[in-house]
Amino acid sequence: MNTKQDKRILRRILGGLLAILFVAWALFWPLNSYIESPGTADDLKSYVKVKDYPDRGKGSFMITSVYLQQARPATWVWAKLTPHTTIESAAAVTGGQSSRTYNKVQDFYMQSAINEAIAVAFKAAHQEYHKEYLGIYVLSVQKNSRFKHQIKVGDTITAVNGHHFDNAAGYQQYIAHRPVGSRLTVTYLHNGRTKQATQKLVKIATGKPGIGIILTDNVKVTTKIKTKIDPGQIGGPSGGLMFALQVYEQLTQQDLRHGRKIAGTGTINAKGQVGEIGGIDKKVIAAHKAGATVFFAPYVKPTKLVLKYEEGHQTNYQLAKATAQKYAPKMKVVPVKTFNDAVKYLQTHR
Repeated sequence: MNTKQDKRILRRILGGLLAILFVAWALFWPLNSYIESPGTADDLKSYVKVKDYPDRGKGSFMITSVYLQQARPATWVWAKLTPHTTIESAAAVTGGQSSRTYNKVQDFYMQSAINEAIAVAFKAAHQEYHKEYLGIYVLSVQKNSRFKHQIKVGDTITAVNGHHFDNAAGYQQYIAHRPVGSRLTVTYLHNGRTKQATQKLVKIATGKPGIGIILTDNVKVTTKIKTKIDPGQIGGPSGGLMFALQVYEQLTQQDLRHGRKIAGTGTINAKGQVGEIGGIDKKVIAAHKAGATVFFAPYVKPTKLVLKYEEGHQTNYQLAKATAQKYAPKMKVVPVKTFNDAVKYLQTHR
């Protein structure tokens, strides 16, 4: 009798342990994929401070975000059953980078977006600003690069063979005129310290000589009127347009919002051009939940090559408009190619 009872108790204990292990696996085992879902639409008044130019106007400019999390078995199932939520491969999200490296690059993209947004807004408002080109920021180091054991993601290259250029194109042209296999000395900043590395050039994907890195410009913007943008936990470059609009309204003291909640997204470059971003359908949902009545969506005309090889291609604007028509029919989705397009719309539509 005792033996049978002991066996039943043992089976219950084992069953309980297996159940605990299963729940732990379902909740905590990381999968090689990410879940994207609507994030938030936040009032930029709390993000942007322009000294002596407060924002006292009604309404708000809103920065929209996508919530990104690494999938677990339980959340993977949840994502399959939840509207406006998608599952993306890790390679598509991080490009094969580690989480730490990916986050570092996203933080840089955000700071770069802030710098360009401030410069664009100050230029449009006819206010003084200064742009300093620091060098080229290292986004990734390719496997065939001879510099891969020295130069790391997050470093900034400031000179090659002692030559500093005012843009990435200058560096690329200088390197392109040197033969594959020739030695090149690169001066770079690593964690604030200046270092040098000398290695041979390799043949990159274009067939030209290179040092084997993917790069972008590293620019610092300073202004006479003290301006600070704190993005909090948001990363990436997609807040550029909305940051620029917020800074511009404060500098000019124009009432562009007229009491409306205006959301949007899009990168911004030195010329004020607005670029496309990912997850715009989810950002429309986030803006709708926050009460936005206007949503600025980037419009970049697709090339013939894109239309040829990407069946069913949708621009950011087309996807945003289709999402709004289905889930937020009272929201006006406005296509913008430039910062000036957005300002002109606000000035002419009250």
